Amino acid sequence: MNILVIEDERPAATRIIKLLNDLIPEASIHGHFDTIVDSVDWLSSNPAPDLIISDIELADGQSFEIYNQVKTNSPIIFTTAYDQFAIKAFKLNSIDYLLKPIDPEELGQAIEKYKNNTNKPATVDLNMLQSLLKKESKQYKDRFMVKVGEKIYSINSQDISYIYSEQKATFLQTQGGKKYIVDYTLDQLDSDLNPDQFFRLNRKYITSLGAIDEIITYSNSRLKIKLKNCEDNDIIVSREKVNALKSWLDQ
Repeated sequence: MNILVIEDERPAATRIIKLLNDLIPEASIHGHFDTIVDSVDWLSSNPAPDLIISDIELADGQSFEIYNQVKTNSPIIFTTAYDQFAIKAFKLNSIDYLLKPIDPEELGQAIEKYKNNTNKPATVDLNMLQSLLKKESKQYKDRFMVKVGEKIYSINSQDISYIYSEQKATFLQTQGGKKYIVDYTLDQLDSDLNPDQFFRLNRKYITSLGAIDEIITYSNSRLKIKLKNCEDNDIIVSREKVNALKSWLDQ
């Protein structure tokens, strides 16, 4: 069984390949390829793979362009970070569509689906999928306007270390150690920030990956988190959120 992996994020590609090796160790994995150009070149000069696992957002555009340039009957499992509504709708078209970070059980089910439908041609309706993704994709907040005295600054979300609430106010801490007050609640920001970049640890903290200094096992299957440039030593992740945090860290 030959599988082509198309994915522009190295950690995600490494995870997918590891999961595939665990699920079907006899398979030959090709790639990963991270651009439309390289993927088209490989598909144009090699026999069609038995299965393609394809991210949608690549370094040089959306992977739909690959399948517009190269006609293939290979079944395709798409992966991306869009919400469940699009996934459910797309599954009606008999093509699997997995949300990142990839769940091992869901990938296993997709592989079983492929095996059960090996003799059926792939039916990828790219126009339908593009339309669904356009409707369902969310534009996350990537910039904050903060006021300090009479001055106003623009803070990019990439520069945020963590966000926390204190005495009914919400504060933004930058990677450079500066603190600003913002006119949002943590509940608002929890849905407005990109979940690939930020994680809601508890009712008081939202963190970026780079802000985490230490993760310590704690009582009752909980975790204690130490954040960089943070004096709070009691940031606890509940048992219910531990698996979600681990999946976020492992994406």
